[in-house]
Amino acid sequence: MKLKNILINIVLFAVVVFLAIKVIQSIKAPIDFGNEKSMREAQVVQRLKDIRDAEVQYKQAHNKYTSNFDSLIDFCTNYKIPVVNIIPDPSDTTFTKTINDTIDFVNVSDSLFGKRTNFNIKDLSIVPFSDPVTTFEIHDSIIKRGGISVPVFEVKTPYEVYLANPGSKFNEKEWNTRVNNAKAELEQLDKYAGLKVGSLEEASTDGNWEKL
Repeated sequence: MKLKNILINIVLFAVVVFLAIKVIQSIKAPIDFGNEKSMREAQVVQRLKDIRDAEVQYKQAHNKYTSNFDSLIDFCTNYKIPVVNIIPDPSDTTFTKTINDTIDFVNVSDSLFGKRTNFNIKDLSIVPFSDPVTTFEIHDSIIKRGGISVPVFEVKTPYEVYLANPGSKFNEKEWNTRVNNAKAELEQLDKYAGLKVGSLEEASTDGNWEKL
């Protein structure tokens, strides 16, 4: 009888442990997913900011944006912009005027990204964590605002690209379910399920992460 009770207790203990593990996993899983999603999105956002900076410089030089990454990367690599030293005008007694003195020329890539470690301009078009490797969707256009032609651009990538591979830490089926749920939540609010910068409908260079 004692042996039977011991076995029952062992089974009950195992069941309790199993249920406890399941409860802990059910609590921990969405937290882990959220942390992983946030980490990936931080890197995607940084890449979109880099593209935006490059596009702004491109527009200043050409009075338009580009929807061709090869052109944008070539521009960043080879186009040079002046390095301007702004000094007070010594002849101005009001101390309000300045003199812009061009002291050098530097290519766009060095100007924008020269202080970044391990930065490779050739990766500008690639979505971080995409598997297989995927480039951002990029578009440019001209819209009319008050009778004036305004250049616009948009660069974006959906959840399915940078959240495609769960990695070794996550169960693939559960991961995909959470990605699909996150996508559905935004689509129900008529929002883009992914990250993007710029707009083809308005003269904006904002990222959608800045509007959340």
